[in-house]
Amino acid sequence: MFIRNESFGEFLRKYKVVSALIFINLVLYMWTDWFGFLGGDEIYWLGIGNNVYVAFGEYWRLVTPIFLHAGLMHVAFNSFSLFLFGPALERMLGRGTFLMVYLGTGIFANVVYYFLGDPRAWHLGASGAVYGLFGIYLYMVLVRKDLINSQNAQLITVIIVIGVIMTFINPNINIIAHIFGLIAGALLAPLTLSKVTRESYYQNVHDQDDVGFDPDRWKKRERFRQAKWVYIAGGFGLMVLFFYVVDLIFF
Repeated sequence: MFIRNESFGEFLRKYKVVSALIFINLVLYMWTDWFGFLGGDEIYWLGIGNNVYVAFGEYWRLVTPIFLHAGLMHVAFNSFSLFLFGPALERMLGRGTFLMVYLGTGIFANVVYYFLGDPRAWHLGASGAVYGLFGIYLYMVLVRKDLINSQNAQLITVIIVIGVIMTFINPNINIIAHIFGLIAGALLAPLTLSKVTRESYYQNVHDQDDVGFDPDRWKKRERFRQAKWVYIAGGFGLMVLFFYVVDLIFF
């Protein structure tokens, strides 16, 4: 569920919404952080969230902060989370429903922050929407156990627990957005997963070379999957290093 076996081209074709969201995140980050003199500064300050401006009618600021980020590690973490945890949900829910959930949980988190957050604070980032996806997985772990195997359930549980803990430990984190994004995802899960069954989901995601879905194939490929994690972590590290070096050299 969380291991990517596709080539880059196959990933783009199979997961169009996830690919588009990652692309938007990276392009807007580079534009606003590296090319501010080409209009990026205006885009940044026009889109960043602020409760005072929302109160004066700039309601788009409940949406646009989802696509803006404050730094390299911020955009890298959210984009990588989308890369790992978005594809399974996009295939499971369908592209339209997945996009609705992603944007809906992100907007809900910003709306709650409007009522409960500091009106003087500026806020931005896709974390509320990403935690919305985590909320759906949390519902699967607790209720829809038929949609997730025990290994993936353990993995996502650990990630959610660590994420919540880090939310309260790290400075400059929008705690309200994280927690209420997670809650929003869990609340939407019963509706969005109501027609999804294990058979219908895995029928869509099994490898084309397989005769059919083998429920034990994860155990048979355990070594391969462990190696994949090494490649994924290494690729992510290289991506972060690349952006960091470019940021140092040119900007």
